[in-house]
Amino acid sequence: MSKKVHLIAIGGSAMHNMALALHEKGFLVSGSDDEINEPSKSRLLKAGLLPSEIGWFPEKLNAELDAVIVGMHARNDNPELIKAKELGLKIYSYPEYVYEATADKTRIVIGGSHGKTTITAMILHVMHALQIETDYLVGAQLEGFNTMVNFSNTSKFAVIEGDEYLASPIDRRPKFHLYKPNIAIISGIAWDHINVFPTFENYVEQFEKFIQFIEPNGHLIYCSKDEQLALVAGKNYPQLAGKEGYAIPNHVIENGTTYLIDGTQKIPLLIFGNHNLMNLNGARLVCNKIGISNEQFYKAIQSFKGAAKRLELVYKNESFNFYKDFAHSPSKLKATTDAVKTQFKERETIACMELHTFSSLTEEFLLQYNGAMDLADEAIVYFNPHTIEHKKLKAITTEQVLSAFNRKDLKVFTKSEEVSNYLKSKQWRNKVLLMMSSGNFDGIDFNALALELKMN
Repeated sequence: MSKKVHLIAIGGSAMHNMALALHEKGFLVSGSDDEINEPSKSRLLKAGLLPSEIGWFPEKLNAELDAVIVGMHARNDNPELIKAKELGLKIYSYPEYVYEATADKTRIVIGGSHGKTTITAMILHVMHALQIETDYLVGAQLEGFNTMVNFSNTSKFAVIEGDEYLASPIDRRPKFHLYKPNIAIISGIAWDHINVFPTFENYVEQFEKFIQFIEPNGHLIYCSKDEQLALVAGKNYPQLAGKEGYAIPNHVIENGTTYLIDGTQKIPLLIFGNHNLMNLNGARLVCNKIGISNEQFYKAIQSFKGAAKRLELVYKNESFNFYKDFAHSPSKLKATTDAVKTQFKERETIACMELHTFSSLTEEFLLQYNGAMDLADEAIVYFNPHTIEHKKLKAITTEQVLSAFNRKDLKVFTKSEEVSNYLKSKQWRNKVLLMMSSGNFDGIDFNALALELKMN
Protein backbone atom coordinates (compact mmCIF):
# COMPACT_ATOMS: atom_id res chain seq x y z
CA MET A 1 0.00 0.00 0.00
CA SER A 2 1.28 3.49 -0.89
CA LYS A 3 2.27 5.80 1.94
CA LYS A 4 -0.01 8.75 2.61
CA VAL A 5 1.75 12.06 3.33
CA HIS A 6 0.29 15.51 3.96
CA LEU A 7 2.36 18.69 3.54
CA ILE A 8 1.41 21.76 5.56
CA ALA A 9 2.54 24.84 3.54
CA ILE A 10 2.91 22.87 0.31
CA GLY A 11 3.44 26.02 -1.77
CA GLY A 12 6.98 26.78 -0.58
CA SER A 13 9.99 26.38 -2.85
CA ALA A 14 11.42 23.33 -1.08
CA MET A 15 8.04 21.98 0.05
CA HIS A 16 6.38 21.86 -3.37
CA ASN A 17 9.47 20.14 -4.76
CA MET A 18 9.26 17.58 -1.96
CA ALA A 19 5.60 17.03 -2.82
CA LEU A 20 6.52 16.40 -6.46
CA ALA A 21 9.36 14.04 -5.46
CA LEU A 22 7.15 11.98 -3.15
CA HIS A 23 4.41 11.88 -5.81
CA GLU A 24 6.92 10.56 -8.37
CA LYS A 25 7.98 7.90 -5.85
CA GLY A 26 4.38 6.66 -5.71
CA PHE A 27 3.24 8.22 -2.43
CA LEU A 28 -0.32 9.54 -2.02
CA VAL A 29 0.36 13.23 -1.47
CA SER A 30 -1.97 15.92 -0.18
CA GLY A 31 -1.24 19.43 0.98
CA SER A 32 -2.48 22.85 1.96
CA ASP A 33 -1.39 26.47 2.09
CA ASP A 34 -2.85 29.94 2.59
CA GLU A 35 -0.97 31.27 -0.45
CA ILE A 36 0.54 29.48 -3.47
CA ASN A 37 2.44 31.50 -6.08
CA GLU A 38 4.26 30.66 -9.29
CA PRO A 39 6.08 28.51 -10.22
CA SER A 40 4.81 26.29 -7.39
CA LYS A 41 1.18 26.71 -8.46
CA SER A 42 1.63 25.54 -12.06
CA ARG A 43 3.95 22.68 -11.14
CA LEU A 44 1.59 21.35 -8.46
CA LEU A 45 -1.39 21.72 -10.84
CA LYS A 46 0.38 19.76 -13.58
CA ALA A 47 1.07 16.91 -11.12
CA GLY A 48 -2.50 16.95 -9.80
CA LEU A 49 -1.33 18.08 -6.36
CA LEU A 50 -2.64 21.65 -6.24
CA PRO A 51 -5.07 21.99 -3.29
CA SER A 52 -8.65 22.55 -4.45
CA GLU A 53 -9.02 25.37 -1.93
CA ILE A 54 -6.60 27.89 -0.44
CA GLY A 55 -6.40 27.85 3.36
CA TRP A 56 -6.06 25.41 6.25
CA PHE A 57 -8.54 22.53 6.63
CA PRO A 58 -7.87 20.46 9.78
CA GLU A 59 -10.96 18.35 9.10
CA LYS A 60 -9.14 16.83 6.09
CA LEU A 61 -6.47 15.24 8.33
CA ASN A 62 -7.13 11.73 9.59
CA ALA A 63 -5.45 8.83 11.34
CA GLU A 64 -4.67 7.11 8.02
CA LEU A 65 -1.83 9.54 7.27
CA ASP A 66 1.64 8.01 7.61
CA ALA A 67 3.34 11.39 8.01
CA VAL A 68 2.74 15.13 8.16
CA ILE A 69 5.54 17.40 6.90
CA VAL A 70 5.56 21.01 8.13
CA GLY A 71 7.04 23.81 6.05
CA MET A 72 8.78 26.89 7.45
CA HIS A 73 5.87 29.09 6.33
CA ALA A 74 3.46 27.40 8.76
CA ARG A 75 3.16 28.81 12.28
CA ASN A 76 2.91 27.16 15.69
CA ASP A 77 -0.82 27.87 15.88
CA ASN A 78 -1.55 26.40 12.45
CA PRO A 79 -4.93 24.59 12.81
CA GLU A 80 -3.76 21.59 10.74
CA LEU A 81 -0.62 21.25 12.87
CA ILE A 82 -2.76 21.35 16.01
CA LYS A 83 -5.05 18.64 14.56
CA ALA A 84 -2.05 16.47 13.59
CA LYS A 85 -0.81 16.63 17.18
CA GLU A 86 -4.25 15.74 18.52
CA LEU A 87 -4.37 12.69 16.23
CA GLY A 88 -0.90 11.61 17.34
CA LEU A 89 0.41 11.59 13.76
CA LYS A 90 4.11 11.48 12.91
CA ILE A 91 5.11 15.11 12.31
CA TYR A 92 8.35 16.06 10.56
CA SER A 93 10.02 19.26 9.48
CA TYR A 94 11.15 18.82 5.87
CA PRO A 95 14.86 18.36 6.83
CA GLU A 96 13.81 15.70 9.34
CA TYR A 97 11.91 13.92 6.60
CA VAL A 98 14.87 14.19 4.22
CA TYR A 99 16.97 12.35 6.81
CA GLU A 100 14.28 9.68 7.30
CA ALA A 101 14.09 9.13 3.55
CA THR A 102 17.89 8.82 3.18
CA ALA A 103 18.84 7.13 6.46
CA ASP A 104 20.23 4.01 4.72
CA LYS A 105 22.30 5.95 2.13
CA THR A 106 25.67 7.68 2.01
CA ARG A 107 24.69 11.27 2.77
CA ILE A 108 26.80 14.06 1.31
CA VAL A 109 25.88 17.37 2.96
CA ILE A 110 27.09 20.74 1.67
CA GLY A 111 27.19 23.51 4.28
CA GLY A 112 28.61 27.03 4.43
CA SER A 113 27.52 30.67 4.38
CA HIS A 114 28.04 30.87 0.62
CA GLY A 115 28.55 28.55 -2.35
CA LYS A 116 26.30 25.74 -1.10
CA THR A 117 24.03 25.63 -4.13
CA THR A 118 26.93 25.85 -6.57
CA ILE A 119 28.91 23.03 -4.93
CA THR A 120 25.77 20.89 -4.71
CA ALA A 121 25.03 21.59 -8.38
CA MET A 122 28.61 20.70 -9.39
CA ILE A 123 28.50 17.36 -7.57
CA LEU A 124 25.10 16.53 -9.06
CA HIS A 125 26.26 17.58 -12.55
CA VAL A 126 29.22 15.21 -12.40
CA MET A 127 27.21 12.31 -10.95
CA HIS A 128 24.53 12.86 -13.60
CA ALA A 129 27.15 12.86 -16.37
CA LEU A 130 28.56 9.58 -15.02
CA GLN A 131 25.06 8.12 -14.63
CA ILE A 132 25.45 7.65 -10.87
CA GLU A 133 21.97 7.56 -9.36
CA THR A 134 21.44 9.71 -6.26
CA ASP A 135 18.78 11.24 -4.06
CA TYR A 136 19.18 14.99 -3.68
CA LEU A 137 17.97 18.24 -2.18
CA VAL A 138 19.24 21.46 -3.79
CA GLY A 139 18.24 25.11 -3.40
CA ALA A 140 17.78 25.98 -7.09
CA GLN A 141 16.27 24.49 -10.21
CA LEU A 142 19.16 22.84 -12.09
CA GLU A 143 19.48 22.17 -15.80
CA GLY A 144 18.83 18.49 -16.50
CA PHE A 145 16.89 17.91 -13.24
CA ASN A 146 13.07 17.96 -13.09
CA THR A 147 12.78 18.83 -9.41
CA MET A 148 14.88 20.31 -6.61
CA VAL A 149 14.23 17.20 -4.49
CA ASN A 150 14.50 13.53 -5.46
CA PHE A 151 14.04 10.26 -3.58
CA SER A 152 14.43 6.78 -5.04
CA ASN A 153 14.35 3.24 -3.73
CA THR A 154 17.53 2.17 -5.52
CA SER A 155 20.17 4.93 -5.12
CA LYS A 156 23.11 4.49 -2.77
CA PHE A 157 23.78 8.22 -2.30
CA ALA A 158 22.02 11.39 -1.18
CA VAL A 159 23.44 14.83 -2.01
CA ILE A 160 21.93 17.46 0.30
CA GLU A 161 22.36 21.22 0.38
CA GLY A 162 22.61 21.94 4.10
CA ASP A 163 21.09 25.31 4.94
CA GLU A 164 21.85 26.67 8.44
CA TYR A 165 18.43 28.34 8.79
CA LEU A 166 15.81 26.91 11.17
CA ALA A 167 14.05 23.66 10.32
CA SER A 168 10.45 24.68 11.07
CA PRO A 169 8.30 26.72 13.47
CA ILE A 170 8.18 23.74 15.84
CA ASP A 171 11.81 22.74 15.37
CA ARG A 172 14.22 25.60 16.03
CA ARG A 173 17.34 23.63 15.10
CA PRO A 174 19.34 24.63 12.00
CA LYS A 175 18.41 22.40 9.06
CA PHE A 176 21.93 21.09 8.50
CA HIS A 177 22.09 19.70 12.05
CA LEU A 178 19.45 17.14 11.10
CA TYR A 179 21.07 15.47 8.08
CA LYS A 180 23.93 13.59 9.85
CA PRO A 181 26.33 13.41 6.89
CA ASN A 182 28.79 10.66 6.07
CA ILE A 183 30.70 13.20 3.96
CA ALA A 184 30.43 16.89 4.82
CA ILE A 185 31.84 19.92 3.03
CA ILE A 186 31.87 23.50 4.38
CA SER A 187 32.57 26.33 1.96
CA GLY A 188 33.10 29.18 4.43
CA ILE A 189 31.71 31.04 7.44
CA ALA A 190 30.45 34.61 7.16
CA TRP A 191 27.83 35.86 9.62
CA ASP A 192 24.28 35.61 8.26
CA HIS A 193 20.69 35.23 9.53
CA ILE A 194 21.13 37.84 12.26
CA ASN A 195 17.45 37.45 13.20
CA VAL A 196 18.17 33.87 14.33
CA PHE A 197 21.85 34.04 15.32
CA PRO A 198 22.24 37.41 17.08
CA THR A 199 26.02 37.19 17.50
CA PHE A 200 28.83 36.02 15.24
CA GLU A 201 29.99 33.60 17.95
CA ASN A 202 26.54 32.03 18.11
CA TYR A 203 26.54 31.65 14.31
CA VAL A 204 30.00 30.01 14.25
CA GLU A 205 28.88 27.58 16.96
CA GLN A 206 26.29 26.12 14.57
CA PHE A 207 29.07 24.98 12.22
CA GLU A 208 30.98 23.32 15.06
CA LYS A 209 27.82 21.41 15.93
CA PHE A 210 27.34 20.47 12.27
CA ILE A 211 30.80 18.85 12.25
CA GLN A 212 29.99 17.04 15.50
CA PHE A 213 26.90 15.56 13.79
CA ILE A 214 29.01 13.91 11.06
CA GLU A 215 28.56 10.15 11.37
CA PRO A 216 31.33 8.01 12.93
CA ASN A 217 34.18 7.37 10.43
CA GLY A 218 32.84 10.22 8.31
CA HIS A 219 34.86 12.80 6.39
CA LEU A 220 35.08 16.60 6.53
CA ILE A 221 36.18 18.67 3.53
CA TYR A 222 36.58 22.41 4.10
CA CYS A 223 37.89 25.61 2.51
CA SER A 224 41.27 26.14 4.15
CA LYS A 225 41.46 29.73 2.83
CA ASP A 226 38.62 30.79 5.16
CA GLU A 227 40.37 31.78 8.40
CA GLN A 228 37.35 31.33 10.66
CA LEU A 229 36.47 27.98 9.11
CA ALA A 230 40.09 26.81 9.40
CA LEU A 231 39.91 27.49 13.15
CA VAL A 232 36.65 25.56 13.49
CA ALA A 233 37.83 22.64 11.33
CA GLY A 234 41.14 22.54 13.21
CA LYS A 235 39.45 21.49 16.45
CA ASN A 236 39.38 17.87 17.56
CA TYR A 237 36.46 15.80 16.27
CA PRO A 238 37.32 12.24 17.35
CA GLN A 239 34.56 10.54 15.34
CA LEU A 240 36.03 11.63 11.99
CA ALA A 241 38.05 9.30 9.77
CA GLY A 242 39.69 12.29 8.10
CA LYS A 243 39.71 16.02 7.32
CA GLU A 244 40.91 17.65 4.10
CA GLY A 245 41.23 21.32 3.20
CA TYR A 246 40.99 22.86 -0.27
CA ALA A 247 41.88 26.18 -1.89
CA ILE A 248 42.01 27.81 -5.34
CA PRO A 249 43.32 25.30 -7.93
CA ASN A 250 46.00 26.20 -10.48
CA HIS A 251 44.44 27.98 -13.45
CA VAL A 252 44.94 30.57 -16.17
CA ILE A 253 42.62 33.03 -17.92
CA GLU A 254 43.04 33.32 -21.68
CA ASN A 255 40.77 35.35 -23.97
CA GLY A 256 37.98 35.43 -21.41
CA THR A 257 38.04 31.67 -20.70
CA THR A 258 39.33 30.11 -17.48
CA TYR A 259 41.40 26.92 -17.77
CA LEU A 260 42.27 24.53 -14.94
CA ILE A 261 45.88 23.37 -14.97
CA ASP A 262 46.37 19.70 -14.12
CA GLY A 263 49.96 18.74 -14.87
CA THR A 264 50.38 19.40 -18.59
CA GLN A 265 46.62 19.41 -19.19
CA LYS A 266 44.55 22.58 -19.65
CA ILE A 267 40.85 22.06 -18.89
CA PRO A 268 38.48 24.76 -20.25
CA LEU A 269 35.60 25.88 -18.03
CA LEU A 270 32.34 27.71 -18.66
CA ILE A 271 32.47 29.24 -15.15
CA PHE A 272 34.99 31.68 -13.70
CA GLY A 273 36.10 33.46 -10.52
CA ASN A 274 38.19 32.38 -7.52
CA HIS A 275 35.09 31.59 -5.50
CA ASN A 276 33.73 29.27 -8.20
CA LEU A 277 37.15 27.66 -8.61
CA MET A 278 37.35 26.93 -4.88
CA ASN A 279 33.82 25.49 -5.01
CA LEU A 280 34.94 23.29 -7.90
CA ASN A 281 37.96 22.05 -5.96
CA GLY A 282 35.79 21.15 -2.97
CA ALA A 283 33.29 19.35 -5.21
CA ARG A 284 36.17 17.38 -6.75
CA LEU A 285 37.32 16.14 -3.31
CA VAL A 286 33.78 15.08 -2.45
CA CYS A 287 33.53 13.16 -5.72
CA ASN A 288 36.88 11.50 -5.01
CA LYS A 289 35.41 10.18 -1.74
CA ILE A 290 32.69 8.29 -3.63
CA GLY A 291 35.06 6.77 -6.17
CA ILE A 292 35.06 9.38 -8.95
CA SER A 293 38.56 9.98 -10.33
CA ASN A 294 40.02 13.41 -11.11
CA GLU A 295 40.02 12.50 -14.79
CA GLN A 296 36.30 11.66 -14.71
CA PHE A 297 35.53 14.79 -12.72
CA TYR A 298 37.43 17.17 -15.02
CA LYS A 299 35.84 15.69 -18.13
CA ALA A 300 32.33 16.13 -16.71
CA ILE A 301 32.78 19.57 -15.11
CA GLN A 302 33.76 21.21 -18.43
CA SER A 303 30.08 21.41 -19.42
CA PHE A 304 28.91 22.90 -16.09
CA LYS A 305 27.33 26.31 -16.72
CA GLY A 306 26.69 27.25 -13.10
CA ALA A 307 23.65 27.13 -10.83
CA ALA A 308 20.68 29.44 -11.44
CA LYS A 309 21.35 33.05 -10.37
CA ARG A 310 24.96 32.22 -9.47
CA LEU A 311 26.93 34.45 -11.87
CA GLU A 312 24.30 33.52 -14.42
CA LEU A 313 24.77 35.10 -17.82
CA VAL A 314 21.74 37.16 -18.86
CA TYR A 315 23.15 38.56 -22.11
CA LYS A 316 26.43 39.11 -23.90
CA ASN A 317 27.80 40.48 -27.15
CA GLU A 318 31.32 41.32 -28.28
CA SER A 319 31.65 44.30 -25.91
CA PHE A 320 29.01 43.90 -23.18
CA ASN A 321 28.25 41.17 -20.60
CA PHE A 322 25.30 41.18 -18.19
CA TYR A 323 25.24 38.79 -15.18
CA LYS A 324 22.79 38.22 -12.36
CA ASP A 325 23.83 36.72 -9.04
CA PHE A 326 22.24 35.67 -5.74
CA ALA A 327 24.95 37.56 -3.79
CA HIS A 328 23.60 39.72 -0.97
CA SER A 329 25.88 39.39 2.07
CA PRO A 330 29.10 41.47 2.32
CA SER A 331 31.46 38.54 1.65
CA LYS A 332 29.38 37.42 -1.36
CA LEU A 333 29.36 40.91 -2.86
CA LYS A 334 33.16 41.07 -2.63
CA ALA A 335 33.71 37.57 -4.05
CA THR A 336 31.30 38.00 -6.97
CA THR A 337 32.57 41.46 -7.93
CA ASP A 338 36.18 40.24 -7.70
CA ALA A 339 35.36 37.32 -10.01
CA VAL A 340 33.97 39.65 -12.69
CA LYS A 341 36.80 42.17 -12.35
CA THR A 342 39.43 39.42 -12.66
CA GLN A 343 37.73 37.81 -15.67
CA PHE A 344 37.19 41.08 -17.55
CA LYS A 345 40.23 43.18 -16.70
CA GLU A 346 39.89 45.35 -19.81
CA ARG A 347 36.29 46.30 -19.06
CA GLU A 348 34.55 48.58 -16.57
CA THR A 349 32.40 46.74 -14.00
CA ILE A 350 29.15 48.34 -12.85
CA ALA A 351 27.84 46.46 -9.80
CA CYS A 352 24.28 46.93 -8.56
CA MET A 353 22.97 45.21 -5.42
CA GLU A 354 19.62 45.09 -3.63
CA LEU A 355 19.34 45.14 0.16
CA HIS A 356 16.56 42.57 0.48
CA THR A 357 17.15 39.98 3.22
CA PHE A 358 16.13 40.45 6.86
CA SER A 359 19.79 40.75 7.91
CA SER A 360 20.80 43.23 5.21
CA LEU A 361 17.92 45.55 6.12
CA THR A 362 18.78 45.53 9.82
CA GLU A 363 20.38 48.72 11.15
CA GLU A 364 23.04 46.83 13.12
CA PHE A 365 24.04 44.42 10.33
CA LEU A 366 24.19 47.19 7.72
CA LEU A 367 27.55 48.23 9.19
CA GLN A 368 29.02 44.91 7.97
CA TYR A 369 28.87 46.28 4.40
CA ASN A 370 31.82 48.64 4.93
CA GLY A 371 33.92 48.36 1.75
CA ALA A 372 31.77 45.56 0.26
CA MET A 373 31.34 47.39 -3.08
CA ASP A 374 34.83 48.91 -3.37
CA LEU A 375 36.03 46.52 -6.08
CA ALA A 376 33.46 47.73 -8.62
CA ASP A 377 34.31 50.63 -10.96
CA GLU A 378 30.84 51.95 -10.25
CA ALA A 379 28.59 50.83 -7.39
CA ILE A 380 24.82 51.10 -6.97
CA VAL A 381 22.65 50.05 -3.99
CA TYR A 382 18.87 49.70 -4.09
CA PHE A 383 16.45 49.18 -1.21
CA ASN A 384 12.67 49.48 -0.93
CA PRO A 385 11.42 51.23 2.23
CA HIS A 386 8.12 49.31 1.92
CA THR A 387 10.01 46.00 2.16
CA ILE A 388 11.54 47.16 5.45
CA GLU A 389 8.09 48.18 6.71
CA HIS A 390 6.65 44.81 5.64
CA LYS A 391 9.37 42.97 7.56
CA LYS A 392 8.50 45.16 10.59
CA LEU A 393 12.04 46.48 10.88
CA LYS A 394 13.24 49.94 11.88
CA ALA A 395 13.46 52.23 8.85
CA ILE A 396 16.88 52.92 7.33
CA THR A 397 17.85 56.01 5.35
CA THR A 398 19.88 56.68 2.21
CA GLU A 399 22.42 58.44 4.41
CA GLN A 400 22.81 55.32 6.60
CA VAL A 401 23.45 53.19 3.52
CA LEU A 402 26.05 55.64 2.19
CA SER A 403 27.78 55.69 5.57
CA ALA A 404 27.67 51.87 5.98
CA PHE A 405 29.17 51.08 2.55
CA ASN A 406 31.73 53.88 3.07
CA ARG A 407 32.09 54.71 -0.62
CA LYS A 408 31.78 58.39 -1.52
CA ASP A 409 30.60 57.87 -5.12
CA LEU A 410 28.03 55.17 -4.23
CA LYS A 411 24.63 55.71 -5.86
CA VAL A 412 21.60 54.77 -3.74
CA PHE A 413 18.07 54.34 -5.12
CA THR A 414 14.78 53.54 -3.34
CA LYS A 415 12.57 52.97 -6.41
CA SER A 416 13.22 50.14 -8.86
CA GLU A 417 12.26 52.27 -11.88
CA GLU A 418 14.98 54.73 -10.86
CA VAL A 419 17.51 51.88 -11.07
CA SER A 420 16.27 50.85 -14.52
CA ASN A 421 16.19 54.40 -15.83
CA TYR A 422 19.70 55.11 -14.60
CA LEU A 423 21.09 51.95 -16.21
CA LYS A 424 19.30 52.76 -19.47
CA SER A 425 20.90 56.21 -19.47
CA LYS A 426 24.42 54.74 -19.61
CA GLN A 427 26.55 53.66 -22.54
CA TRP A 428 27.50 49.96 -22.26
CA ARG A 429 30.32 49.40 -24.70
CA ASN A 430 33.30 47.64 -23.00
CA LYS A 431 31.40 47.22 -19.76
CA VAL A 432 30.06 44.44 -17.53
CA LEU A 433 26.80 44.81 -15.56
CA LEU A 434 26.42 42.76 -12.41
CA MET A 435 22.99 42.69 -10.71
CA MET A 436 23.12 41.07 -7.26
CA SER A 437 20.16 40.19 -5.03
CA SER A 438 18.29 37.36 -3.32
CA GLY A 439 15.17 39.16 -4.61
CA ASN A 440 14.37 40.62 -8.03
CA PHE A 441 14.75 44.40 -7.62
CA ASP A 442 10.96 44.56 -7.20
CA GLY A 443 10.12 43.12 -10.58
CA ILE A 444 12.85 44.31 -12.93
CA ASP A 445 12.80 42.05 -16.00
CA PHE A 446 16.50 41.41 -16.61
CA ASN A 447 15.99 39.96 -20.09
CA ALA A 448 13.96 42.98 -21.23
CA LEU A 449 16.47 45.31 -19.59
CA ALA A 450 19.36 43.59 -21.41
CA LEU A 451 17.67 44.14 -24.79
CA GLU A 452 17.42 47.86 -24.05
CA LEU A 453 20.97 48.18 -22.71
CA LYS A 454 22.56 46.47 -25.72
CA MET A 455 21.31 49.34 -27.87
CA ASN A 456 23.32 51.87 -25.86
